[in-house]
Amino acid sequence: MKKVVIVEDNKTLNDAFCDIINSSKSFKVVGQYLDAESSIENLQKDKSDFILMDVQLPGINGVEATKIIKKEKPKINIIIITVYENSETVFEALCAGATGYLTKNTTQSRLLDAMEEALNGGAPMSIHIAKMVVSSFKKTIHADLSERELEVLTLLSKGKSYRSIAEVLFISPNTIKFHIKNIYDKLQVKTKEDAILKANNQNLI
Repeated sequence: MKKVVIVEDNKTLNDAFCDIINSSKSFKVVGQYLDAESSIENLQKDKSDFILMDVQLPGINGVEATKIIKKEKPKINIIIITVYENSETVFEALCAGATGYLTKNTTQSRLLDAMEEALNGGAPMSIHIAKMVVSSFKKTIHADLSERELEVLTLLSKGKSYRSIAEVLFISPNTIKFHIKNIYDKLQVKTKEDAILKANNQNLI
């Protein structure tokens, strides 16, 4: 049975989520908090596998709390639950390390299904949110990568070395390394292979 913590400042809603989760044979609530700070303080004690995290909270918000918690427990599943469906908040939450993102009007069965989905490696989110994330992601990548960075990435995808790319573009190898670092940061990847894969998926190269 997987342990779950609920972080929701609306006590009534917090209790409602608790009842739903405890009705399942797969999950059990081990902590209920009205603010993010309390959940962070009790992170080691609770030893939870899941956290249902509200976004708008007193003090630290859910996005910032997700960043902090994922640094301490990278493997924990955090599902953001909120009334907000704007793409900026969605993107921030997922970039912070959230596993999924659901709205507070999610049905009981959908909530439990989403947790099961996350448990199996999925990323549960509403259809509307999924479309916004894909759309925002495409726009962000196209807007962020400079023409020079695209040139470097294209040559990198063809198997060129840093030195040979530098020769083709008439710039120093150190400048190439600088561009590579920026590309990794903007694409949110850590390896050449991931950068090329993500760029191909987004039709950048």
